[in-house]
Amino acid sequence: MMQDQSGMFAEERRQKILALLHLEKRVIAKELAERFEISIDSIRRDLTIMEEQGLLQKTHGGAIPSMKVRQPPQPPELRYGEGTQEGNAIAKLAVSYIREKDTLFIGSSSLTYLLLKHLPEQMPLTIVTNSMKVAEALREREWIDTYLIGGRVKPSGNMTDVLASESIRQFKFDIGFMTGGGISDEGIFVATPEVAAFGRAASAVSRRRIGMATHHVIGQDGFAKAGAVEDLDVLITDEKADQEVVKRIQETGVKVVVAKTEESSSLC
Repeated sequence: MMQDQSGMFAEERRQKILALLHLEKRVIAKELAERFEISIDSIRRDLTIMEEQGLLQKTHGGAIPSMKVRQPPQPPELRYGEGTQEGNAIAKLAVSYIREKDTLFIGSSSLTYLLLKHLPEQMPLTIVTNSMKVAEALREREWIDTYLIGGRVKPSGNMTDVLASESIRQFKFDIGFMTGGGISDEGIFVATPEVAAFGRAASAVSRRRIGMATHHVIGQDGFAKAGAVEDLDVLITDEKADQEVVKRIQETGVKVVVAKTEESSSLC
């Protein structure tokens, strides 16, 4: 087995690439070439071999972790936390689209949950949700009228069954905030057909649909399709999103807006 210029065997290098990928959730071919002091063609060959082994998924310019088609949802204790820098930047930008007395749909994802801490104080709003966690967080904000739709309550405290889909059709929203476990030019994807049907119902009664997605899900597909990406009026993502995928999404007619983290804004 051949060694690279640093004396490292190819298999050892690939193990280090895999460890780095699990840590940072994304690797860039150019940066790997510099790190291991080998040609970018060698790195691309490594990534191709690793993709064939099911260890990662190649993207334009690098790679992301290999993902199963059907991703289980995060447990509530992880889903409803403080969020990442990117997630908070996306939520903060999404809130800027809200106007006084708007009626909003805010779902049960970890990303839409972050909207709550960025909502303007004392701004009168009406919010409809299918999440007991969201409803509880809004309960004491007297300036917000909060509606919790009905349906079978899952262990997570969310409702996405047929009853929930029928219930949400009784409303009309100025803005519906949409998310998924994967968003690409091929569509918006979620974990189950039930959740997909609920997402389509929420989208259908929203006058304006604002998609929210961190770079981790941009370019990913999934098990159940909740709608076409062109159903969105705006998609908000972060600076690490794969630009090739972003371009393909823009070509469908969707406006893509990039949210900058406070860290990157301070460097400008």
